[in-house]
Amino acid sequence: MAVRTGRAAGAGAGVRGRTAAGAVLGAAALACGIGLMATSGYLISRAAERPPVLYLMVAIVSVRAFGMGRGVLRYAERLVSHDAALRLLERTRVRVYDRLVDLAPGGLGAARTLGLVVTSADGVAERWVRGRIPFASAALAGAAAVALEWWVLPPAGGVLLAGLLAGGVVAPLLTWAATGRAAERAAEARDRMTALTVDTLHGLPELVACGAAPARLAELADRDAALDDAARRAAGSLGLGSALTALSCGATVAGALALAVPAARSGELAPVLVAVAVLTPLAAFEAVTSLAAAARQFLESRESDRLLGAVLAAPPPVAEGGAEPGEGIGISVRGLRARWPGADRDALAGFDLEVPPGRKVAVFGESGAGKSTLAAVLTRFVEYEGSVTLGGVELRDMAGDDIRRIIGLCAQDAHVFATTVAENIRLARPGASDAEVAAVMLRAGLDLDPSRRPPVSGGERQRIALARALLAGFPVLILDEPDAHLDPATADRVLADLLRAAGDRTVLLITHRPGVPGADPVLREMDEVLTVTAPT
Repeated sequence: MAVRTGRAAGAGAGVRGRTAAGAVLGAAALACGIGLMATSGYLISRAAERPPVLYLMVAIVSVRAFGMGRGVLRYAERLVSHDAALRLLERTRVRVYDRLVDLAPGGLGAARTLGLVVTSADGVAERWVRGRIPFASAALAGAAAVALEWWVLPPAGGVLLAGLLAGGVVAPLLTWAATGRAAERAAEARDRMTALTVDTLHGLPELVACGAAPARLAELADRDAALDDAARRAAGSLGLGSALTALSCGATVAGALALAVPAARSGELAPVLVAVAVLTPLAAFEAVTSLAAAARQFLESRESDRLLGAVLAAPPPVAEGGAEPGEGIGISVRGLRARWPGADRDALAGFDLEVPPGRKVAVFGESGAGKSTLAAVLTRFVEYEGSVTLGGVELRDMAGDDIRRIIGLCAQDAHVFATTVAENIRLARPGASDAEVAAVMLRAGLDLDPSRRPPVSGGERQRIALARALLAGFPVLILDEPDAHLDPATADRVLADLLRAAGDRTVLLITHRPGVPGADPVLREMDEVLTVTAPT
């Protein structure tokens, strides 16, 4: 943990340094644009007087230097700022992944997890690259433009300052105020849309079979319309800010012209500097034209930052200690009471269980009786009351990672990734050889080509999950309803193969099988069969 924290701190310092460098480079690129416009105006005006060409060399060289510098500095700014954004995105996603390891199994939800990983983490990076850096660059470049205009003609410098404040401060503030509620509505609509989409995709076969797909699609269309409406409102506020910026630009240029011409006629300003006084504001507004969009991006990204902050600051779902696991691998449960986060009642209450080392024990009951909650408690994903010991040591006194190195879970919904069967199994031990993978496939009864890719049947999915557990070498296996969604004959065959492959490991079979131990072909092979009932 200390290594990871130090790396994160170093990454944070590197991101801040690159972000500051990006802002400075952006300001320098904008300043080159202002210098290019000013020197070009001066060069054209001075050339109209037909002086000796040597009198124009400084201006000519300056135009070339500013033109080349603008392109080079803009490229460097993009390179540095996007490097900072990608580093920030990497750091943010690593922190999110680390946190999800603890939070997601306890019921964070697939839709919210997807939103955190994809949308919210990206929003944090966007907040810096398209939110804060443009403001910093515009402030530096705008100050340089005002100083130049003030040097050429002080009243015009005051007009430019007022115009930049209107276009670079007032317009973004108006955009901020108009976008605030729209951004919140958009974030809420996006979360609801993501949740409903994930739910629809997961349950699509059932929706189609029950004829409920049209109604669900109509609900998706309604939520999509709400998201579009929020986006339109946000776009309207952006248009308002952009219009005010454009109006400020035009008024500032007109004001500078109105001041420069009389000053030139009175001799207060050299005629060749009239173009400089008029064109400098036009170039200066390049720095503020994107600030309305930056304000909107900053505000929208703030919602992502708020969501991430709430998740990253969430208390640990379970308490962990530093005790070492005991010598044995037996499990003892006394007076167990457990409740999922956010639930209003216990999922399991008053449950006792004894699983000596090397024994095979089955726990069966109706749906909702708390069988999967028991598996979550034993793998330390859900907090509990009572006593649960592993090798004589209380689970809450040990670290969750230490427990999960001993107890392996074969869940009923084990995920199969879109890669080969061999790579799916190798997730349990990335350095495993092809021979080791082939050996556990044979032991799990998985008669598939290792190079085959999904889809796979329900029984093959369970065998892949068991092969992972065998490859990881867990001394204790929890088989959480591996026969779910299988027909009776296939379920008997899969369970028999799973128990045979487990060998002399300690096995806890969680099942909803309605059979009795003496007659059921699987339960007959268990050392003990317990029944769990839902708490009243």
